[in-house]
Amino acid sequence: MIRSKNALRTAVLAGAGIIAITLSGCASGGSTTSTTASTDSATTYASATCASGASTKDGLVVGTILPQTGNLAFLNPPEQAGVGLAVADINAAGGVNGAKACILESDSGDSTDLSVSTASAQKLIDAGVSVAIGAASSSVSLNVVDKFTSAKIVQISPANTSAKLSGYSPFYWRTAPPDSVQGSALGQLITGDGNSNIAFLVFNDAYGTGLRDFTQASIESAGGKIVYGAKGAGQEFPPGQTTFSSEVTAAIASKPDAIVILAFDETKAIIPELVAQGFDMSKTYYSDGNTSDYGTAFDKGTLLNAQGTIPGANPNDAFKAQLVSWYKDVQGGTLSDFSYGPESYDATILAALAAQKAGSNVSADVQKNLAAVSGSTGGTECTTFADCSKLLTDGKEIHYKGQSGVGPFNEKNEPSSAFIGIYKFDDANKPIWQQAIEGQTSY
Repeated sequence: MIRSKNALRTAVLAGAGIIAITLSGCASGGSTTSTTASTDSATTYASATCASGASTKDGLVVGTILPQTGNLAFLNPPEQAGVGLAVADINAAGGVNGAKACILESDSGDSTDLSVSTASAQKLIDAGVSVAIGAASSSVSLNVVDKFTSAKIVQISPANTSAKLSGYSPFYWRTAPPDSVQGSALGQLITGDGNSNIAFLVFNDAYGTGLRDFTQASIESAGGKIVYGAKGAGQEFPPGQTTFSSEVTAAIASKPDAIVILAFDETKAIIPELVAQGFDMSKTYYSDGNTSDYGTAFDKGTLLNAQGTIPGANPNDAFKAQLVSWYKDVQGGTLSDFSYGPESYDATILAALAAQKAGSNVSADVQKNLAAVSGSTGGTECTTFADCSKLLTDGKEIHYKGQSGVGPFNEKNEPSSAFIGIYKFDDANKPIWQQAIEGQTSY
């Protein structure tokens, strides 16, 4: 990545913290990080599912609470592959504390039925896992975070972005940046394209309204105006809604230059309505909840030149190949979406390194060492579990620099810096990576 000499820099006030955004000029299709995983893509992978009754006495128990069902189920394959590949790399390097790691999976569901995540969290707590990787949905994490905290189980989300979770608990961590970073980037993208009057179609969810609020602040700071769906206007729709004729009619009537859609699966019903009412789809914007491949959902060219943002670095080709191989070998499927795969990989590696540093697989001991292995106290830089583990064995402090490109954990237990990817939809309705925006947090 080559940073532009004319980098665009803005700052958005976010509570007690300043979120600084730097526009970085990176070659389209390239990666924002040069690190590579330790396992060759030609490796044949095998399942590392925990045996019945597995405990931290036997090895590192990696619990997952990821969306196997619900409106974020499309994120499960890359997140599952990230965790699975990480455990494969950990075990190929000799495991943690002299023993192999294993995976105990559970379903997070979504915010329309929180009983699913409640039951899954209890399953992982009862098993006494070393770490719980997930959830993808911020609303789901807000439902289970207190349960994990009470049980002294470390939860690391690879995808939560709600500002409500910043510094929420000493046992809650995330490898995805908060909405303040993505909102500022999305707002810059929209206004940088020359749009002044903006409408939001946003669902009433912690993720949706939180990201809307930060994006709105960014737009307004650049002189833009929210003409529909603004904070306090009461024009959000409930999660799970399936028809949007009235919302789209009202949004278009506000005469926006652009429309921002902040939703999950509801997006698949919103887009046809926008098309039916004649809105220019190249003037629509999306975020990580719906910047997805719609190749089989809509007619060719429906989303041509529409844009969206996804937190995280664009994975390098070698790492993508390893994720694809793991998913094919273990799940028997084809992996084409890599959203939050790097963040899931890094969350798992960081937990394993914290356990190695602690000399214990118990979650409370993992928690005490997470910040240190992320580089918050300095240390020797390393990019693979094998190399970092060796440094720890030699008694050295480390700074793990992983696949997602995030900086060390800050005092809020979230990345001190992170990348936001900018994507543009092609004629096949597939989002294609264009460039990266790097954001830093300071408190």
